[in-house]
Amino acid sequence: MKPTYILGIESSCDDTSAAVLRDGVVLSNIIAGQKVHEKYGGVVPELASRAHQQNIVPVIDIAIKEAGINKEDLSAIAFTRGPGLLGSLLVATSFTKGLSRALDIPMVEVNHLQAHVLAHYVKQDENDTEQPGFPHICLLVSGGNSQIVLVKNYDDMEIIGQTIDDAAGEAFDKCAKVMGLPYPGGPIIDKLAQEGNPEAFEFNKPKLPGLNYSFSGLKTSFLYFLRDQLKENKHFIEENKADLAASLQKTIIDILLGKLKRAMRETGVTEISVGGGVSANSGLRNELTTLAQKHRWKLHLPPLSFTTDNAAMVAITGHYKYLKQEFVSYNVVPYSRATI
Repeated sequence: MKPTYILGIESSCDDTSAAVLRDGVVLSNIIAGQKVHEKYGGVVPELASRAHQQNIVPVIDIAIKEAGINKEDLSAIAFTRGPGLLGSLLVATSFTKGLSRALDIPMVEVNHLQAHVLAHYVKQDENDTEQPGFPHICLLVSGGNSQIVLVKNYDDMEIIGQTIDDAAGEAFDKCAKVMGLPYPGGPIIDKLAQEGNPEAFEFNKPKLPGLNYSFSGLKTSFLYFLRDQLKENKHFIEENKADLAASLQKTIIDILLGKLKRAMRETGVTEISVGGGVSANSGLRNELTTLAQKHRWKLHLPPLSFTTDNAAMVAITGHYKYLKQEFVSYNVVPYSRATI
């Protein structure tokens, strides 16, 4: 049987990425980041879209060459349609249309959030059988989303819990910014936390019913705490940086896992995965491992290369849609907001 080659293209935020999969096995996964946003303390949409325009051709060219194929071997092109920054999404959407027409192959639209969930199904090689079964619970945590997803099949997912305001990654980055740490702050908090005492300080934890999250109260609690402490000691942050990071990280993880335990209990599901940028956090990975061992859950942690925005997760989502012949026409447009 002729192999299926899917080119995945991701440009929802500030990373330009392209990947090639052969029958679900990753052959290449190239990511070009954008340093330009660091001095602004966050992603600037206009600058992001301009950088995507510069990066997309070389990134795709490298991905195809690294896969060891020609562009004429491609079976279809999968692209992130949304959610994300519209200007950034337009770059990949427009490029996909042109390449699809030139090669006379179909286009497959991909939901960015669904792709994060399905990143676990990217095979590292032909013998990779470590994919989650169905049903399972996915804890999807990133800079823009915090969701508990009941995954019933590749194309059948139900959000059973989600944030009503800020996302976990957003809480990490905004609190890091208040501490004067550079952007993105999440990875820096993680590194500092490994040297600090997670019990040093206590911050607000919301008491929401059900499975939904809230992180805005924590962010406010953290801000006011620092404000009061700095009145007494202007060097407070510098003198307590590691303990602040460790205490903040513990609070966010406690909030995430508290709802997750409830979701596992209410659904009766015993298999779990985690996805999104925050799934790279070492504290979260350690606590999840301990929790899974305690409750005898089967845990799937993604490779670090699949935690951030990447095209391999777009390509695998496109792979399953390709098998069902779920293609889109050339009049498709991106969308900035959506759920799974």
